[in-house]
Amino acid sequence: MSIWGKLGGAAAGFFLGGGPIGALIGAYAGHLLIDQDVAASNPDEPGLAFTIAIIALGAKLAKADGVVTRDEEEAFSRVFRVPPSEAANVQRIFNLARKDTAGYETYAAQIARIFRGNPAVLEDIMDGLFEIAKADGVLHPGEQAFLERVADIFGFAPNVFRRIRASHFPDRSDPYVILGVSYEANEDEVKRTYRLLVKENHPDSLIARGVPEEFIRLATDKLAAINTAYEKIRDERDFR
Repeated sequence: MSIWGKLGGAAAGFFLGGGPIGALIGAYAGHLLIDQDVAASNPDEPGLAFTIAIIALGAKLAKADGVVTRDEEEAFSRVFRVPPSEAANVQRIFNLARKDTAGYETYAAQIARIFRGNPAVLEDIMDGLFEIAKADGVLHPGEQAFLERVADIFGFAPNVFRRIRASHFPDRSDPYVILGVSYEANEDEVKRTYRLLVKENHPDSLIARGVPEEFIRLATDKLAAINTAYEKIRDERDFR
């Protein structure tokens, strides 16, 4: 998929001439809707709306931790493979968009509309955004909130977002990791795994196995973590 074919020259100047990028999208909504229609009929040519939106999302994510670093800018260019001929145009839009994180939901919603019915592309975009967030090696709270909101706008359920995040930032506190179930596990599998873990880690079971007292204390703490993890998944998925 190439997203750069319509960015250069007069088109880029026309869109950039409208001032801050947050305002320019609204000012030329009619043109963007045309681009969305083109994208829907030709996935290989997503259009100028998508191109600007993806640059804006990347820039606003880079700002989400409070400061834009050179590593984050380089990560964007690496992930989305900006051709040298478009580097200056991309940088201009990136600089406009990164002034603050306000309005990023608009761009995420645009992309979600363009690729409705094609979640694989939306997941590819999420992967790209995570790579930008990973440029400094830390997932900051602001970046976490940003990515979680974008995933929600893209239509990803919380467990799908966790799966995507885990491939970039493994999290030992993740309830799915604690229970040892996949993010796609059905309700029966989650319940079955939970019951087995409770049985194996219950203090009475350890006492019956004759393990040292110190292990029983550790198992009690682990059992509390297992119960908390199960409750999180249960509440998230709304099953009893």
